[in-house]
Amino acid sequence: MTLLTDWTFLEPLEAYPYTFTALQLAGLALAAWLANWLTRVILVRVVTRVVKATPMRWDDALMSPKVLARLANIVPALIIASGIAAITELPSGVETVVRNVALAFVALTIALAMSHVLDAVNQLYVASSSRANERPIKGYLQVVKLVVYVFAVVVIIATLIDRSPLLLLSGFGAMSAVVMLVFKDTILSLVASIQLANNDMLRVGDWIEMPALQADGDVIDMALNTVKVQNWDKTVTTIPTYRLISDSFKNWRGMQESGGRRIKRALLIDQSSVRFLESEERSRLRRIALIDEYLDDKRHELEAYNESLLAKGKDPVNTRRVTNIGTFRAYVYHYLRAHPGIHQDMTLLVRQLEPGATGLPLELYCFTNSVQWAVYENTQSDIFDHLIAMLPEFGLRLYQAPGGADMAALMVSLSRPNDAANAGADTDPDGDVARSVAGVDGDDECTRGGSPPA
Repeated sequence: MTLLTDWTFLEPLEAYPYTFTALQLAGLALAAWLANWLTRVILVRVVTRVVKATPMRWDDALMSPKVLARLANIVPALIIASGIAAITELPSGVETVVRNVALAFVALTIALAMSHVLDAVNQLYVASSSRANERPIKGYLQVVKLVVYVFAVVVIIATLIDRSPLLLLSGFGAMSAVVMLVFKDTILSLVASIQLANNDMLRVGDWIEMPALQADGDVIDMALNTVKVQNWDKTVTTIPTYRLISDSFKNWRGMQESGGRRIKRALLIDQSSVRFLESEERSRLRRIALIDEYLDDKRHELEAYNESLLAKGKDPVNTRRVTNIGTFRAYVYHYLRAHPGIHQDMTLLVRQLEPGATGLPLELYCFTNSVQWAVYENTQSDIFDHLIAMLPEFGLRLYQAPGGADMAALMVSLSRPNDAANAGADTDPDGDVARSVAGVDGDDECTRGGSPPA
């Protein structure tokens, strides 16, 4: 430092003031560069090796290369700030500006180094704590960062204008309204982050659904101002933190922790196919082991009821009989009870919903054993594949709106009587009905045989 303030070895150049000043500035810049290089070599490399040699993990995070590199920049800035005063023939205004800029750079460097330290603290917490996803501290550390940056800005501005930082802080009272306006979202997000953390409403890794913001996926990051959600199509939705408090969202964590995922889907039964079962049909359905006992119990129940009804002299029309829809409902219930993919300790219902223009809904309400998406979908599909295929065994049909093929078949069936009538009129001028019908049958036979009529 004495070398930077004692320029006697350059006295022969005092006769050339501009050259003398330029050489002094060059010497100061060279000294700052050498100091920066030595600091990086000694501080960064040596300290990094020492830190890596220790078994502790916290020093690896706190003394990371980013932090040390920031701190190494302080040394040349301090050399410039102290050595600029020794430059002769330098205007006082230039000296003040250079010194203030160097000191402001020191304040900025310290703030950035503290920011890297806070990032390292968060990384250390995530790596070492098993509750990092449940209780993230990233939002709180960002609040500390915000405070550090605010004070750094105050110090930098005060240094550049050569005023006391306390003088600037005293004027913050008048600027509070402006600060509240500028940091409105940050303040709201801070309050929301505290509420989310204290009430355990959201964690990293949770599956949330927020239709208002088109978010449906896993939470991958929780910060002070934003929460990032990776949707199932691999896009990322960024949600302002305060929106998670002001708006509603669905968290599927409860489903994942319960061990069961709900199936709630209905079969739409064609109501015209609902009827009573005949005795032959009941005998045939007794071959199905799942409802054999049900049919026996139902037969005894109905026989007892009907006998008591007839004994009272009631009309036989009032007797009760087994329906195909009721038998199928019992089959579905026992099928789900025997299914290995259904959680037997959770709610299991097979119920009829209100009939409508689209048929009679027969709803399945149950839970699978697995919460994994692929397993859940496969289990659900297997169940409905089987039930749809079993409907004809009970004389039931699914409701389905008429499609293009249905309309085409209808048009063909409507056109055939006209063709038959025309054919009969050509062959029988007297309009014999029997020959007309015979003509239709012959046309159908030719059509089925694949050869056109002669």
